[in-house]
Amino acid sequence: MKVKALEGGIPMSKTSFSKENIFLLLLKLRTFIALFVILGFFTIMVDGFLEPTSLVIMVKHISINAFLALGISFVIITAGIDLSIGATLGFCGMVAGYMIAKGIVLSPLGIAIFPSIWVVVPVVLIVGALIGAINGLIITRYNVAPFICTLGTMYIVRGAAMLLSAGETFPGLSGNPQLGNTGFEQIGAGTLFGLPYAIWMMFVLAAIVAYIAKKLPFGRHVYSIGDNERAAELSGIKVKNIKIWVYTISGFCAAIAGIVVSSQLVASHPATGTAFEMNAIAAVVLGGTSLAGGRGTITGTLIGAFVIGILADGLVMMGVSEFWQMVIKGIVIIVAVIIDQMQSRLQYKAAIMSQKAHSA
Repeated sequence: MKVKALEGGIPMSKTSFSKENIFLLLLKLRTFIALFVILGFFTIMVDGFLEPTSLVIMVKHISINAFLALGISFVIITAGIDLSIGATLGFCGMVAGYMIAKGIVLSPLGIAIFPSIWVVVPVVLIVGALIGAINGLIITRYNVAPFICTLGTMYIVRGAAMLLSAGETFPGLSGNPQLGNTGFEQIGAGTLFGLPYAIWMMFVLAAIVAYIAKKLPFGRHVYSIGDNERAAELSGIKVKNIKIWVYTISGFCAAIAGIVVSSQLVASHPATGTAFEMNAIAAVVLGGTSLAGGRGTITGTLIGAFVIGILADGLVMMGVSEFWQMVIKGIVIIVAVIIDQMQSRLQYKAAIMSQKAHSA
């Protein structure tokens, strides 16, 4: 005889409840579990791994991936993808480098204007947002698959970055006091209460994105589109406009990352950001966001970025070959997707059981 318990309106056996629900809970907490396991492993294997100085450096590195991952989270929740964020990062860094090193050349007047950093940064952010908006427009207006559209944009933007400097680096972006364009390096090197600006920016951006996702109608619409785009459209949600905005946000966040990277290096190179999109996607998926859309949290994305970043830095500190690092990251991505599929199947099974219980 089966013993049944009522849990959330779903009658099931005590054995089934304990096994399936505990396993589902573990799957949902997988990012936190992975973070603690990785921290424990590298603490044992690497001397001084948890020293304050090492931790600050690691989190500073993590912030770059976090900017990209936070930006692409909304895209993936809508069941989209953005492969152009790494190239956008590099291009935005080159735009900043060009304005600081070369200025805005007005050929007819034979002069060059060197804008201050207070002008450079907003211009670069607008450029990144425009690249994202163009992706969104192409995807929504011409029904181009996000993978194909952003892949094409990736090549276009990367090529444009090369054209800006003929493939060369813009070095020495500290500016010139006589031109009034100094201070760019402070974005990457400056600190507040002992922590680099990049870390504060990461947490502020995460808080803003989380607020949008949980508290604003825009966030609810994003999840609705990812869950069932047709149903969202029939309910009155302006699906195309929302999609354009999520890609705009993705480009904007990539521009933030581009500014921070160039500022930290005090130089900009057109190849900067190559393959960064893979780390960002891995962080989002590892954080529990479904590639099928409709499910995911910003907190999970941030923790996923920490897992990827700590894993990368820990392997470097252990002296692991760069080639093996690529292999390990690839395995992590595949395992994350497999776990995501397991979670989806368990949640689908729970939903079916709930429907049967209500109809009984």
